[in-house]
Amino acid sequence: MELVTDPKELQSYLDQVRVEGKTIGLVPTMGFLHQGHISLIERAVTENDVIITTIFVNPLQFSANEDLSTYPRNIEKDTELCLKAGTNVLFTPAVEEMFCDTVLTSISVSNLSSVLEGVSRPTHFSGVATVVSKLFNIVGPCRAYFGEKDWQQLQIIRKMVIDLSYPVEVIGCPIIRDHDGLALSSRNVYLNSEQREIASIIPQALQNAHERIRGGEKNTQPIKEIISEHILSSSQISVDYIEVVNGESLEPVIQVDEETRVLIAVRIGTTRLIDNINPHIGINPI
Repeated sequence: MELVTDPKELQSYLDQVRVEGKTIGLVPTMGFLHQGHISLIERAVTENDVIITTIFVNPLQFSANEDLSTYPRNIEKDTELCLKAGTNVLFTPAVEEMFCDTVLTSISVSNLSSVLEGVSRPTHFSGVATVVSKLFNIVGPCRAYFGEKDWQQLQIIRKMVIDLSYPVEVIGCPIIRDHDGLALSSRNVYLNSEQREIASIIPQALQNAHERIRGGEKNTQPIKEIISEHILSSSQISVDYIEVVNGESLEPVIQVDEETRVLIAVRIGTTRLIDNINPHIGINPI
């Protein structure tokens, strides 16, 4: 595995890869890797000749009330995991190698960015879209792999690729969950042992909604109430949102259909967690 920090060096390497007729898989991450990230790399390995994993804690997607300096990092462990999973090039640029002192250009995918996560984090998705756009420009034509846990982010990137004609195939990969169903996230490390136990309520609530839908419920309001009631059974959890939406447009729906996605965001202590399901499939296992 090669370690690269210079964008131009990576571009030069990939130019040669394409001359050789090889396909490229890209896995963008912010590091502190867990099995969810590894599953993306392993999927990319099965579908491409050369795998590029990026680790870059993007300052553009942190708002003023979010502490960039405390975001969890462990580059030594991440490097070991990337090597083991099959990464060919680990791209770890410094901020000054990705951006000049003042970044005046940004990308915003309107409508999709202003709802759900965008309500409490209004600048977040512009930061995400801008850095992903830059990575796509550095890497060039490729398949790019993103986890479905960040469902809204995935739809924003898909729409950006369509609107701006990037030669990139965006591939969404299933959520990887812990033994109790909690979606794996780098932010789970912020939970203490009691909070981590309480967090299992999140997938349980989503599974309850799935069971209700499987039983024939199609109206979204009762489904939202089921989730809310289960989550709020713990006084240590507060709800940011519970929404039942069209999975592509992210617009709220009145009735569940084949295109529906259920998305939630909650806080346990100071830790904010998100999750989502296809309500027709649910969560397995719990």
